[in-house]
Amino acid sequence: MKDQRCSAGRTILGTANRGPFTAKVGHGESRSLPTDLLEGVKNGMSELGLSALVSIGGDGSLSIAQQFHEYGIPIIGIPKTIDNDLEGTLWTFGFDSAVACATDALDRLHTTAESHARVMVLEVMGRYAGWISILSGVAGGADVILIPEIPFNYESICGKIKEREASGKRFTIIVAAEGAREAGGAFVTAADAPTNREARLGGVGAVVAKEIENRTGKEARACVLGRLQRGGGPTPFDRALCSVFGAHAVELVAAEAYGQMVAYLGSHVTGIPIQDAVGKLKTVPPTGSLAQTARALGICFGD
Repeated sequence: MKDQRCSAGRTILGTANRGPFTAKVGHGESRSLPTDLLEGVKNGMSELGLSALVSIGGDGSLSIAQQFHEYGIPIIGIPKTIDNDLEGTLWTFGFDSAVACATDALDRLHTTAESHARVMVLEVMGRYAGWISILSGVAGGADVILIPEIPFNYESICGKIKEREASGKRFTIIVAAEGAREAGGAFVTAADAPTNREARLGGVGAVVAKEIENRTGKEARACVLGRLQRGGGPTPFDRALCSVFGAHAVELVAAEAYGQMVAYLGSHVTGIPIQDAVGKLKTVPPTGSLAQTARALGICFGD
């Protein structure tokens, strides 16, 4: 087997969680896979001489893996998603790298925000869970953090901007998860989003920036980090985490402990039922220690 560099952030076999295997059609909604497809997977494994599959992905991929397991296909899961929204594991690999990317962007935006006395809104990924937004916001010195778990109102955001102006701080940094929304409002979706699948979010940063300009008269700009969060070299933590996950997945396969997902619990790595990981999303607790820390630092959540 060819040596693989830990610094190479990429895939070897390719990546897909849609096509004929689409199982999730929206938050809390799933579609059963047809029996002929599942039987085809079994037959294909037999023809190739495969004893087990390892599914690497987020809630979509692992929801498919759970259906494979229920059909009797030997499978192990590894949590890979930048959203960090899988239950049962403290960290998913890819998350730390995405946070590092977002934090670097916030560091860079501070320069232009301060020099031009602007409000800068950085839009990051996070449909239902605001882990990237809150962690990068705390690490990157954001003044306002907007996450799906805490609906915002513009009075609070603009109040924070004016408060900073009054104290001589002529710029404000805002980081917004793509799933952040105004209290009582709906998700902001991309104009070209297809209608036959889960809505593609996008544009909340521009909406927030425009509303801030209208309400305060202060110049505001939006920056969408987009797919940059998904690519590039992984952080040292993610490289090590991947190695630990992979090694434990092999141990689970050897023990024939199928239907399990590798989980990182801080002090150790273990296997948990895939069903427990995908049964519900892991979201940011609005009153948890991370949110409390942010508030103690003077960060506004727009509530």
